[in-house]
Amino acid sequence: MIYVDDRTEEQKKTHPMIVLMTDRFLSGWGLAADGLSYAGWAVSHSDLPEMERRVRGRSDAMRVRIVGPGYRPNPRRCAHCHIYVGKI
Repeated sequence: MIYVDDRTEEQKKTHPMIVLMTDRFLSGWGLAADGLSYAGWAVSHSDLPEMERRVRGRSDAMRVRIVGPGYRPNPRRCAHCHIYVGKI
């Protein structure tokens, strides 16, 4: 499994919550050829509702969920996971 987290150590403290989705378009090919592709946006607690609304509105989003700072995807299902710093 490929796991990329774009946050700095400081951002991991200020942006601990992640709005995570399974990407319906990128799953099954490219870097996720052997499984699912997950994309997540890390935000502060106060920005969480707005980021969740935005991610749920994406056409490529399946199985949107909120995960905490210690989250790691199950490598038996997830082939690629990328965590971005969310900007509201």
